[in-house]
Amino acid sequence: MNEILHAVFGTEGFVLGTLVPFLFVLTVVVFVHEMGHYLVGRWCGIGVKVFSIGFGPELFGFNDSHGTRWKLCAIPLGGYVKFVGDMNATSSQPSSEEIELLTDAERKVAFHTQPVWKRAATVVAGPLFNFLLTIAVFAVLFTAYGRPVMEPMVAEVTADSPAAQAGILPGDRFVSVDGSKVQTFADVQRRVSGRGGDAITFVMLRGGKEITVTATPRLMEQEDALGNKVKVAVIGVVNNQEFGQPRLITYSPAGALAAAVEETGHIIQGTGQFLQRFVVGREDKCQLGGPIKIAKMSGQAAKLGFDWLVQLVALLSVGIGILNLLPIPPLDGGHLLFYGVEAVIRRPVSERMMEMGYRAGLLLVLGFMGFVFWNDLFGC
Repeated sequence: MNEILHAVFGTEGFVLGTLVPFLFVLTVVVFVHEMGHYLVGRWCGIGVKVFSIGFGPELFGFNDSHGTRWKLCAIPLGGYVKFVGDMNATSSQPSSEEIELLTDAERKVAFHTQPVWKRAATVVAGPLFNFLLTIAVFAVLFTAYGRPVMEPMVAEVTADSPAAQAGILPGDRFVSVDGSKVQTFADVQRRVSGRGGDAITFVMLRGGKEITVTATPRLMEQEDALGNKVKVAVIGVVNNQEFGQPRLITYSPAGALAAAVEETGHIIQGTGQFLQRFVVGREDKCQLGGPIKIAKMSGQAAKLGFDWLVQLVALLSVGIGILNLLPIPPLDGGHLLFYGVEAVIRRPVSERMMEMGYRAGLLLVLGFMGFVFWNDLFGC
């Protein structure tokens, strides 16, 4: 019996070892996303009825002085802000009959009666705050710990690898990858890891002269820092202490912020590149996971330390931000698509078209959720 209790409630058990880190990661990301909607909405003069973390039955909550109900609900897989005039948690367009039911005071602060720019600003604020959270996390980590880097040198070349076939030799130094200058070995890895099957042009420095070679990275299964099996594109070069000359870059707060913005930009670019390749079938489906995979990764990160858990928050925050910007109703990007059309044609999209869009989008979202759940449980 004691062994069962320890397995469930011990620091290595399910509750403290996995569930608590998972709830921490997800709650922070969701809270920041919804806070973006809330703050910008309030700044635009839009009334807020509900700020909810989670769905389903309310566990506890309170009403603030503005009449907003702040609550925590039983199913912690998301959250929402419900503005005045919203008929549901997705802020879909209410019918003309539903708008007529609003009082004059409610109509003035209702979401759907606001100018299109205010609605667009309120919607885009959620993903924007996710990106700002990632920047803030990296800025703090860079300020506190600096960033270890290695020179972009080749210490070894794996036999019969793409690098060997391209003529890359030990002692070569990477100058650029597909026209982009590189300063560190991590820069090279970043530009190669998501390009499996793509021919990439490398400029190498050898004996004081620059030479140009072309190599096509191959996917290879590796173990990441959290112990997960991932498929990464590689060309077959290795760095080491002697050639890489590892050093620690330290930052002032301003320098850390600039580096954090740059790092977040790289992550956004890499995530977008992955999604594009995934859609056309060029990425492994097991790279995508749902709540179960996130929970597992949260537990693994927590074992490595709080700073690892915070880094996971930053990475997940970018992913949530990008997914919400996809032009699919009822995601934020779907709302922005409708507002863009409205701005062009100078009138709201017809209720029929919006209803069709929301139904189709909801099917896509449910299909995606089913896909990642299947990956979590059976597929991978």
